[in-house]
Amino acid sequence: MFKKMFAASVLLIIITAVFVVQAFEKGEVESQPVNQTGLGIGLKAPDFELKNLQGETVKLSDYKGKKVMLNFWATWCPPCKAEMPDIQKFYTQKGNDVAILAVNIDPQSDVAGFAEQMKVNFPILLDVDEKASNAYQIITIPTTFFIDEEGIIRNKYLSAMSLELMNQYIDEM
Repeated sequence: MFKKMFAASVLLIIITAVFVVQAFEKGEVESQPVNQTGLGIGLKAPDFELKNLQGETVKLSDYKGKKVMLNFWATWCPPCKAEMPDIQKFYTQKGNDVAILAVNIDPQSDVAGFAEQMKVNFPILLDVDEKASNAYQIITIPTTFFIDEEGIIRNKYLSAMSLELMNQYIDEM
């Protein structure tokens, strides 16, 4: 009895696989990209509490009522380094209209020295215990979230961003 059920199951799997392959080849089924990695758009942004470079505690919830650009990055990451000048320009340009929180995921490095070398003065937070990175399910860096005044993730970008994209995503909120 078990042998017959096993054989029938294997046969059913093979037949299903054949039909799926044929459907893809005929174009009857479109391949859909997987919905990006990590935390998704439209969800409530998880709150976190991290220290900044000055040792002060910063919470995301402190920025409720304000648009937030939340960027996860590392000192060793070439695309992260590439976007730093544009994040600085964006920070200078937007002033008090948009909060920028740059969460560093390699705080054992000389992050303050890196910031000085890159000539950036936007808020840098240190994710020492990886709590924020885990909450936001960070798999690739840089990853940037755009959070609205109500704390909802309105957009997400995986890779280095240009100043134009930063402005576009903030203006769309």
